Amino acid sequence: MEEHKKWLLEAIRISEQGFKMGKGGPFGAIIVKNGQVVGRGWNQVTSTMDPTAHAEVVAIRDACGFLKNFQLDDCIVYTSCEPCPMCLGAIYWARPKAIYYANTRDNAAAIGFDDSFIYDEIPKAVEDRSIPTIHIPCEEAWEVFKEWQNKSDKISY
Repeated sequence: MEEHKKWLLEAIRISEQGFKMGKGGPFGAIIVKNGQVVGRGWNQVTSTMDPTAHAEVVAIRDACGFLKNFQLDDCIVYTSCEPCPMCLGAIYWARPKAIYYANTRDNAAAIGFDDSFIYDEIPKAVEDRSIPTIHIPCEEAWEVFKEWQNKSDKISY
C-alpha cells in the first residue's frame, strides 16, 4: 500500500500545481506502468474551454501517446479524486488494471464539484432524461455500421 500512496501523492501534487497555475479545478491524475509514470494530467477545463479536459482524460491521452497504444494494458491510474462518470467511462475504455483515488465524489461535491445529477441521469430511460435525447433512425447510419462490420482490416477495440 505504501507504493500506491506514493503515486497518489504525486497525483495530488499535480492537482495542486494545476489549479495554482490557473489551469482549472483541483484534480490531478497519473498513469503508472511497471513503476514508471507514463502519463500525467491535471484539470484543464477552464484554461482550454474544453469540458472533457478532466485530469484523468488528459492523463489517458498523455499515456496513450507515450505508449503508442489506445489501451493502457498493465497500467494503474492514480487520481486525486474518485473519477466522475465521464472519466470512469474513459478509464474503462482504456482498460487499465486498477484505479486508486484519494478524495471521494462526496468530497468533490462539498467544494462545488457535484456530479450527482449525472449519476442520477444515467439509469433513467432515455425519454426521461433532462436533456432531450431523440432517436431518429437512419438507414444510412446503419449502412455505415454494416460497412465497418465487414471491413477486413479494421482494428477492433
